[in-house]
Amino acid sequence: MSPQHKRRSVVTGIGVIAPNGVGTDAFWKATREGVSILDRVTREGCEDLPLRIAGEVRGFDPALLIEERFLVQTDRFTHFAMAAANLALEDSELHRADHGGSPFAVGVVTAAGSGGGEFGQRELQRLWGKGSTYVGPYQSIAWFYAASTGQVSIRGGFKGPCGVVCSDEAGGLDAFAHAGRIIRNGTQAVVVGSAEAPLAPYSMVCQLGYNDLSRAGDPARAYLPFTADACGFVPAEGGAMLVVEEESLARGRGARVRGVVAGHAATFTGASRWEQSREGLAQAIRLALDNAGLAPEDVDVVFADALGVPEADRAEALAIADVLGAHARRVPVTAPKTGIGRAYCGAPVLDSVAAVLAMEHGVVPPTPNVVEVCHDLDLVTGVARVAELRTALVLSRGLMGSNSALVLRHADDTPD
Repeated sequence: MSPQHKRRSVVTGIGVIAPNGVGTDAFWKATREGVSILDRVTREGCEDLPLRIAGEVRGFDPALLIEERFLVQTDRFTHFAMAAANLALEDSELHRADHGGSPFAVGVVTAAGSGGGEFGQRELQRLWGKGSTYVGPYQSIAWFYAASTGQVSIRGGFKGPCGVVCSDEAGGLDAFAHAGRIIRNGTQAVVVGSAEAPLAPYSMVCQLGYNDLSRAGDPARAYLPFTADACGFVPAEGGAMLVVEEESLARGRGARVRGVVAGHAATFTGASRWEQSREGLAQAIRLALDNAGLAPEDVDVVFADALGVPEADRAEALAIADVLGAHARRVPVTAPKTGIGRAYCGAPVLDSVAAVLAMEHGVVPPTPNVVEVCHDLDLVTGVARVAELRTALVLSRGLMGSNSALVLRHADDTPD
């Protein structure tokens, strides 16, 4: 969206349920310190699968954050989304009175790549093993891509415009574009984000069809984008939800503005066509910067897609250089997801959260496990780097061919 536009979206609340921490503070501490939690998969029924390493969310008890009546009718991916939404709403301190008491002032948009595989598998096993009378009534809704949007809106009493982006990984960024459009059209606030739970046996077997999935058995060597040892990506579960509000209303109620959603763009180049993704991703970056009213030299940090596939990594590095030009060599690039895995649609949302927090704290988090970079990028490795950050560029590509770029600005950014 143009910086001259009167209805900009700003981030006022953040909620995170991630493999490296439940809650924003825990997530940021681990991300800033470059902690890697990648380890052997421990989920029941997955022990003998060729996918050995993943980023699991551990120590998460949904019953502490969600009422029982919602838990019984939802899958783990929706448990993550509802819990994260609850944390984001608490962080934003957004109350019914802040929007005139109208339930139509707040909408919900989520992104999902696979839906509720664990719930669906359990109910189908009952169908095959015991018969149709043993299948619960919530099977019809719990597996569905839109379940998280529906349950978050029902639980919060939000009757504003709602939607779901059923997409590959880049859908996590595209959800922000949908939220921004809703706010430009008059809605006051949107709860937006994504959380995924792809580590149930059925879901993991489906993922084995991806040639880009890492089969490595060593957690420290399984996910090494931008290196000569890159062998694919490691999947993860979890994600984040954010509260975005119309800027003047947010500032008017005294909300803490944590960041500005300045621009977005998306393109499509086809499934696994990684060489073509160079052009597609570059075009998305150009359009996102134009949408934000910014120039390439305004970018202070890039949160990379970092697939971990040599052809894809090369295409991304070249796409960044194509758009940023000589400035590309001076811009720090990071990929914190190498420490937690790639949570599909939830991955770029977690990167967006990290970008907002990086601008808040003035540090670029490192890329865990990565040491020797074989591309012409200033990839931040080892330890976090102190830097003055005003503009962050978040990139994402999907295995099915989507490319997306999101531009975030520091909370102090104001329209000209």
